[in-house]
Amino acid sequence: MPGVRRLLMIAGCLAAGCGGSSGGAPIMADAQAAPSDGGCTDSTYDGGTISECQGPRRVDAGSCAPRFKPAGEGRCTVTPTSVACTPVISTVGGRQVYWQVPLGSSPASGWPAVVVFQGSLFGPDMTWSGGTGLPFGGLNQIRLQALLLDNGFAIIAPTTSNGAYWLTNFPGYDTSADNTFMLALLAEIQAGTTFGPVDAKRLYATGISSGGFMTSRMAVSYPGHFAALAIESGGYATCPALCSNPLPALPADHPPTLFLQGGQDPVVAPSYAWSYYDELIGQGIDGEIIIDPAAGHQWLDVAPQAVTCWFLSH
Repeated sequence: MPGVRRLLMIAGCLAAGCGGSSGGAPIMADAQAAPSDGGCTDSTYDGGTISECQGPRRVDAGSCAPRFKPAGEGRCTVTPTSVACTPVISTVGGRQVYWQVPLGSSPASGWPAVVVFQGSLFGPDMTWSGGTGLPFGGLNQIRLQALLLDNGFAIIAPTTSNGAYWLTNFPGYDTSADNTFMLALLAEIQAGTTFGPVDAKRLYATGISSGGFMTSRMAVSYPGHFAALAIESGGYATCPALCSNPLPALPADHPPTLFLQGGQDPVVAPSYAWSYYDELIGQGIDGEIIIDPAAGHQWLDVAPQAVTCWFLSH
């Protein structure tokens, strides 16, 4: 309900084979009630109620439990310390786009697809294969893409115009190269040529940092195209450069949005995620937030399963 945060402690790492790099028990705030696991105690936080549970929890309170496919049955090779995927590289709107679809035949309506927006300086040429030690929790992004592919989602990962960051935080976005590119990308997805059959009614977006702000831009500038969003270490489309306080009224058709945020993030303050989440809930829009109090500016360990569950449930 508006103005009330329901937070749940998530114990341990929920993604298969992940290694707990963040070192903290994440917190999940959920606008909707979730069934109790038992062993929970209530306390207060910022005027709301916290239910602290010692057992593992999922973002989806239902039966969501995506799994990596065994070796040879999926697009990627996944081990506890590394992931290897091979993308296809195409040119759309004058830019390289790295993409891949699951193995097997697509559904009659086409593959649901996730647009993955890169963070600053680390483009999709660096986020398809790798091991432990990648900056900004990069292995968790690769795990996320592999898990999405294994659970029936196509991945579409475009590059920025400047090789560094998206232009969503700057004035004049409507006349920017990024807007021109996004219109071309959405038209290509609708056409079903470059990426094959994609279900345009089940289009999702996620990204970290600059890519997280760009993910929000999908709700602000491209209404009706995206079924749900997941923002890692980011905030509203125009923040921080053009962020007002409070945030502007969100579009009535703003997609359901999951936020993932490190409590020790020195680049994007957790307040950006909280204020955005509060605005969503205040307007009656579906949203959830996961805060890892020990994590910095990074993909959280829970991101692969949390984001996949969020998209599967929307």
